[in-house]
Amino acid sequence: MSGDSYFYGDNVTMHGGTGNIGIVKNQGGAPTAQDPALAAALAELRGLVAELRAQVPEPSAALLDESVPAATADAAVPAPERHRALMAIAGIAATVGTVGQPVAEAVRAIIGMING
Repeated sequence: MSGDSYFYGDNVTMHGGTGNIGIVKNQGGAPTAQDPALAAALAELRGLVAELRAQVPEPSAALLDESVPAATADAAVPAPERHRALMAIAGIAATVGTVGQPVAEAVRAIIGMING
């Protein structure tokens, strides 16, 4: 067993003060696949937001435009960014009343899926 090396998590090896290459990220495997139901719900939400966008004032439409790209199942989008985008969309939907109700309900359902 002597000489065996087992690394779990990040590993840094330093040799003096120069020529250091960086950090070895031992995070394991590929990113986990997104839930197909979540991806479908987010796609439906984007369609509903497109319909809502035509019915809100320009400042609200601009905020929707800024938020929609983060409302995706793409693993590259950090969860906090996705959450902020969903909350912005839900806020606009809530302020326009019955016109925004389908969007608000879709966001609620998505947040429920994400939170488990």
